[in-house]
Amino acid sequence: MGDQPQKGHRPVSDELPEPPEIARDVFVGEAWDRARAFAELLAGPGVVRGLLGPREVPRIWDRHLLNCAVVAEAVPEEVRLVDIGSGAGLPGLVLAIVRQDITVTLLEPLLRRTVFLEECVGVLKLDNVEVLRGRAEELAGQREFDVASARAVAPLDRLLTWAMPLLREGGELIAMKGERAAGELAEAQSQLQASGARTAELVTVGHGKVEPPATLVRVVAGRAPERARRRRRR
Repeated sequence: MGDQPQKGHRPVSDELPEPPEIARDVFVGEAWDRARAFAELLAGPGVVRGLLGPREVPRIWDRHLLNCAVVAEAVPEEVRLVDIGSGAGLPGLVLAIVRQDITVTLLEPLLRRTVFLEECVGVLKLDNVEVLRGRAEELAGQREFDVASARAVAPLDRLLTWAMPLLREGGELIAMKGERAAGELAEAQSQLQASGARTAELVTVGHGKVEPPATLVRVVAGRAPERARRRRRR
């Protein structure tokens, strides 16, 4: 029985391509070895446990690791960041690898995913990361963060209801949205107003590093209207 993961791991791991040259400019110092180790974890145990599809293995570097790493360009220095619905650690774990100055909370409700994330944190020896099993709604009112990140978790209007209660006033939601970014931003106008957002804008990062550059929605939290704050306290 102990041989089964190895049998499943080997063919998948063999498909992992060598990192592109640009990866050395993005992952520097200790981050380089950690990024390579994380790629192996995603390609092996990550696929075997169903956190990443086998067809994604050849694209681990360009579509996943690099695309998440460039999000760090939009993250301020020395912040407390919560990665909502962290899944396989994208982008939260990658941000922790490239930005040792920030502290990252990987928030994920599913046990099998949190187990994988905890194993990754241990293997990569990341002391700026905690793994927390739970949902954003459960954490509201208990913890406060400077930044919330999310990738492919939910439409922006729904994501706002989860993220904004976790942010301090002036904190930022950074949502990876790609080609749907402008459309989702337009569709979320009523929810932006209801959540008391100060500003909401599209940001592109990774110019010259990923193609196409990654498109983000950045929302700055203000004070939620009084009625929303009362609902949050209940």
